[in-house]
Amino acid sequence: MILIDKPKGMVVHPAAGHYTGTVVNALMYHCRDNLSGINGVMRPGIVHRIDMNTTGVIVACKNDKAHNDIAAQLAVHSITRKYYCIVHNRFKEEEGTVDAPIGRNPKDRKMMAVDRKNGKRAVTHYRVLENFDKYSFIECQLETGRTHQIRVHMASIGHPILGDDVYCHARSGYKLQGQTLHAGVLGFIHPSTGEYMEFIAPLPEYFEKLLKDLRNGGSNCCLLYTSPSPRDTR
Repeated sequence: MILIDKPKGMVVHPAAGHYTGTVVNALMYHCRDNLSGINGVMRPGIVHRIDMNTTGVIVACKNDKAHNDIAAQLAVHSITRKYYCIVHNRFKEEEGTVDAPIGRNPKDRKMMAVDRKNGKRAVTHYRVLENFDKYSFIECQLETGRTHQIRVHMASIGHPILGDDVYCHARSGYKLQGQTLHAGVLGFIHPSTGEYMEFIAPLPEYFEKLLKDLRNGGSNCCLLYTSPSPRDTR
């Protein structure tokens, strides 16, 4: 297996408009043919994914046995997945759970939405780490893994993720490259040893700078907070 700390702006696998510079391109360059083939030639080694402007840890598999094992753990929701994000508005409670099914937005099929009639079960547990004047820094732990789950769930309870250009309509003085969302912890049982292992990706530099500014009252809100663009790995 290979653990990857994905930077902001990098797509996990090739898709329309993104045929180079993806995680898959980098994996194929590094591993050649030593990747699981279960997801086909466009997604070798890929078991799960995170959005282009979400940073953090993901796992890729070098053989089909490991791929099937990790996929099975994902299917029964036994994998630990903790994300960190900055959201709009303060919380009154210290922690909570959003249990709301998610499906395609009927008005825009490219978006997801809470859909209590036709959506699939989706559960996000959250814990407030810090409250600021107009924002909060929180940890979200996924019980399920639907597309855009944290982004949709946080927006649905009035706490859209700062910088999210799809689900956040609140204005901010910060100049950001997409959502302030980071996959910080990934834990699973190793397919070969049977040992539980946990991997941590530290917050990216832009995220740390943003937190520092918020702790100081948000005085530098007009600065550009983004990560360096990933190199084009063909």
